[in-house]
Amino acid sequence: MSRLNELISWFNTNTNTNANKAADNVYNYNDSIGDRVRVIVAFSGGVDSAVVAYAAYHALNDGALAVTADYRTLARDEFEEAKNVAREIGIRHEVIEYDELSNPAFVANDGMRCYHCRDELARHLIAVAKRYGAVLVVDGTNADDLKDYRPGIRAMREHGIRSPLAELGIGKDEVRAIAREAGLSVHDKPSNSCLASRIATGIYVTSERLRMVEEAERVVRELFSVRQVRVRLHEGNIARIEVGRDERAKLFDPNRLDILDERLKALGFRYVAIDAKGYRSGSLNMVESR
Repeated sequence: MSRLNELISWFNTNTNTNANKAADNVYNYNDSIGDRVRVIVAFSGGVDSAVVAYAAYHALNDGALAVTADYRTLARDEFEEAKNVAREIGIRHEVIEYDELSNPAFVANDGMRCYHCRDELARHLIAVAKRYGAVLVVDGTNADDLKDYRPGIRAMREHGIRSPLAELGIGKDEVRAIAREAGLSVHDKPSNSCLASRIATGIYVTSERLRMVEEAERVVRELFSVRQVRVRLHEGNIARIEVGRDERAKLFDPNRLDILDERLKALGFRYVAIDAKGYRSGSLNMVESR
């Protein structure tokens, strides 16, 4: 059995209504709801959640619903792409809105910021699941994610949200292979994360800082034609720019670097620095742990 078929089979097995009713499912399974959704997929439009949504849709058709949270830390380009990918898959798609900046624990940006964010997201997803009478809520966490420091994963687990990719031992490389097999346009999309992840721990997350990093990343992509970019905001409004390791050579254009410096300073950054090692997932955690 291919990994894609294994994933589709996972949904057929784990959304079995008799099994879920016997387990007294927390999402209030209701057989009388006509427009019934059996599974809710937390959907960002990245390759992980796209593969999960694709498998859920091919297992359950209209019994699967992709839900995208449109919040302040989601870049506008990412939001638009999520809608496009949902249409590409064919899955039903719903957008929910909330303001994580109204949560002081999130804004404080301590080491548990991701926990507070995912805790709130999970509550909203469960509310959607209860509204539809769904039996299951899933996310796109893959097996490799479990190796990193991810307090947000713990928050999702505490609410009973499951991760079929992780449960099946499917890591990032296999996710991309499945996406290619399925013909998904995001099969080679670089990994991404919320804009708040660019702000160093201890610096408050504000609308202005989120705007700064979002616009700065757009400038870097525009000037240097790079696909993977992070602009990390450090104390003193220092911008530390990371691009994909195989894209670093694109940055060494003196004229464009001068333009970059000028445009990022116009956004509010005091200093602009290039990280020689390039993009690393969780690099702020590495810096702060030293």
